[in-house]
Amino acid sequence: MMIQSLPEFHIVIPARYASQRFPQKLMADLGGKPVLQWVYELALKAGAQSVIVATDHEIIQKAALKFGATVVMTRDDHENGTERLAEVAAKMGWQSDEIVVNVQGDEPFLPVDLIHSAVMALSRDQDAEMATVACSIEQLEDFFNPNVVKVICDEKQRALYFSRSPMPWDRDGFASNSDRIGVLPADFPALRHIGLYVYRASLLARYADLPMSPMERWEKLEQLRFLHQGIKVQVAMAEGLPTHGVDTPEDLEKLRHQLSLACM
Repeated sequence: MMIQSLPEFHIVIPARYASQRFPQKLMADLGGKPVLQWVYELALKAGAQSVIVATDHEIIQKAALKFGATVVMTRDDHENGTERLAEVAAKMGWQSDEIVVNVQGDEPFLPVDLIHSAVMALSRDQDAEMATVACSIEQLEDFFNPNVVKVICDEKQRALYFSRSPMPWDRDGFASNSDRIGVLPADFPALRHIGLYVYRASLLARYADLPMSPMERWEKLEQLRFLHQGIKVQVAMAEGLPTHGVDTPEDLEKLRHQLSLACM
């Protein structure tokens, strides 16, 4: 996709220093530089109007400034990255129709094309206030895995529902075959949600007033808060699943190994 065809957009990288599963992971070394620096550099390649690292910790701030990033210090009581984005959007004075991309600080190999696809999807749907990404699910094992979030879309490619449960359900097919190992039929409309989010600044400005929805509380999926409020979420399609981010030390070691192979 040509960058020239894209509307203007901003990228914000929420960067928490603490993490329950992997503390200080954004500062972990990956091929000679911090994970966060990889993310910032890929964000620069996306052609955004601005790229901002949003953090509440001085160690992140100092590291980001060292590799040339623009940094906005935020409050330390945010519950999630969306709240941090909302604070940045307000501080920067972005207009209601401006597009803001949330790029996770632990996704060093996120394809730039996914950012472009999500931005274009939101830009084309004037009734949608946010966009995200999905790809096809091919393996039955993934379809039944509660850690793989599924999404169902309507005819306009807007999200109808996100769930950890398998959906849609093949009533006849699954009833006659209980084996959860194998390949789904090629025409089976199972979609895997990829956690890249793009917002209009107007939605971020209202985010603090949106209460947690009942389904969000049970599913532990923040995007259900938006659907519960009737907010339209456009879903861009990816050709495949991008490289996994850094959630655990094991993830980091896998990425280090992939990087070493690529440099051979």
